Amino acid sequence: MSRAAIISDRRITGLSADVIAELVAELGPLWHERHQTKLMSRQRKRAIGAGAKHRLVFVDRLLATLVHLRHAVTHDVLACWFGVDRSTITRAIGEVRPLLAERGCTVSSGVRLRTLAEVIDHLGSSGKTGIIDGTEIRVRRPAAGRKDRDRFVSGKNKQNAVKTMVVTDREGRVLFCSPTEPGSCADITHARQLGLVKLLVDGPAVEILADAGYQGLGAQTGGRVITPPHRKFKKNAPDWYEEMHERQRKAHSSRRIRVEHGIAHLKNWRALARHLGRREHISDTVQAIAGLLSHQQNADLASTRPR
Repeated sequence: MSRAAIISDRRITGLSADVIAELVAELGPLWHERHQTKLMSRQRKRAIGAGAKHRLVFVDRLLATLVHLRHAVTHDVLACWFGVDRSTITRAIGEVRPLLAERGCTVSSGVRLRTLAEVIDHLGSSGKTGIIDGTEIRVRRPAAGRKDRDRFVSGKNKQNAVKTMVVTDREGRVLFCSPTEPGSCADITHARQLGLVKLLVDGPAVEILADAGYQGLGAQTGGRVITPPHRKFKKNAPDWYEEMHERQRKAHSSRRIRVEHGIAHLKNWRALARHLGRREHISDTVQAIAGLLSHQQNADLASTRPR
C-alpha cells in the first residue's frame, strides 16, 4: 500500500510514475551488482543467497530514499511505513543515494552531464548561455573543540552552512551542482577551485552569466563570464549615471534570474532546505537531487513537445 501511494502521487516524491519506473530499471541492476560484489569481498561461513531474504526489495529502497530526499522524513517514520527496522532504512538510503548522485544531470534522452567540463562542452556545442550562482545549505554545527569548526560559518548569513555552485541554462534547467564546500568559502574561490577559469580559457567560446560575487572572472576568462557593471562613482554620482547603472544592473539581473528559479526548485526538496544528517553525505545529497530534478524537467519538457 505504501509503494502504490508513493508512486501514484507525484507530490510525495516530486517525480512522475514514468520517471520512477526508469530509475528502477536503471539503478536496480547496479544496486544488485554492488550488493553481490560486497558479499563476495569477504570470507563467508554461508553461501551467498543463504539465510533470510530481504524484507525491503530494491523498489522500496528507492522509494524510501526519494521520500527522504523530498520531504526530509526521518528514518523512524519511513521504517513504520515500510514495516522494517530503522537500521534497514538507514542502510538502504546509504546504498541508493550514491547511485542517484552518480547519474548526473539529464539534458536530453541518453545525454547526461556529470562534470563541469562536460557542462562547458555542452554549452559550447549547443551555443547556449550558462548561468552560475552559489547557494548555501544550513547544516548542523560541528561539535565544540573540533578542528576547523569555524570554517562552516557563512560570512553572508552568519550561520553554519555548506556551499554548492549551481549551473543552469537560460530556461532554468539544472545542468550541474558541484560538490559542497564549507560556508566560509567565497563564491569566486569555489569557482576557481572547480577549475572554471581553466575550462573557459581552454574550452569553447561560451557565455556565462554570474552575479557580483564572481566579479574578476571576466578578466581572467577573456570576457566569457559576464557580471554586473562595476560602480565607478562611490559618492556624489551624477543623476544620469545612477539611471544608467540601474538600467544596466536590472538588464543583467533579468537575464540571470533563471538560475534563482533553478535553485528554488532544488530547495523544494526539503533535504536541501536544511540538512540535519552527516555533513559528509551532503555532496551526494545535492548531486542526487540535481540529477532527479533535471530528469523530471526533461521528462516534462518532452511531454509538452508537439508530436
